Amino acid sequence: MNYHVNNCFLLNALECVFRSRQRWEPAKNRMYTDFFFFFPSAAADCPDSVPSSTETGGTNCLAPGGLSDSQVLQEPGDQSHWCVVAYWEEKTRVGRLYSVQEPSLDIFYDLPQGNGFCLGQLNSDNKSQLVQKVRSKIGYGIQLTKEVDGVWVYNRSSYPIFIKSATLDNPDSRTLLVHKVFPGFSIKAFDYEKAYSLQRPNDHEFMQQPWTGFTVQISFVKGWGQCYTRQFISSCPCWLEVIFNNR
Repeated sequence: MNYHVNNCFLLNALECVFRSRQRWEPAKNRMYTDFFFFFPSAAADCPDSVPSSTETGGTNCLAPGGLSDSQVLQEPGDQSHWCVVAYWEEKTRVGRLYSVQEPSLDIFYDLPQGNGFCLGQLNSDNKSQLVQKVRSKIGYGIQLTKEVDGVWVYNRSSYPIFIKSATLDNPDSRTLLVHKVFPGFSIKAFDYEKAYSLQRPNDHEFMQQPWTGFTVQISFVKGWGQCYTRQFISSCPCWLEVIFNNR
């Protein structure tokens, strides 16, 4: 067993929560059960600097200064957040980008199912029955946790989630696989070391534009890709795009 204890004991103003999770590590072909403490996130909505969506391009939310938040350029050395999260319903982004500064973040549908990004509080005009049905199944959703070896995604809901990440697959693969994560299990969805090894250091365009190697896509309940009827995540009823700070 591994025991992970955050520095929450040093922050008297924050209440610590004890949790456990199971995780599958493909490289070692082993299952682990982790016991750890975490403290609630106080991340602010719509960060000062975020990249645009790698799936759909620009967005229609406005940020300070009149620019869409997908057009705000990231300043060199900006470490105010380690990732931003966008919530989508099919091809429409719902709400603003959510900036994450704390090491753990719960993404859930309704209060009081967690402390963090509450999807049920976002205004959505989508009337699709399928979207409404899947939205009602998000429940406790997921937890993102930044650890030393990378970023783990823990499925807190009662239904499977589906994840696509460049660092989960063979770097020479032309098509990234979509990984299914069952309720109560977790997976290391992003590996910083692998992501930096995949980048193109001499490519000027890489330094100016967002790259899929620093993005993880997560769908609730419904999968997509080669093994599913939906070929693209933008056809999924409810999904997330997590874009990592690569500076």
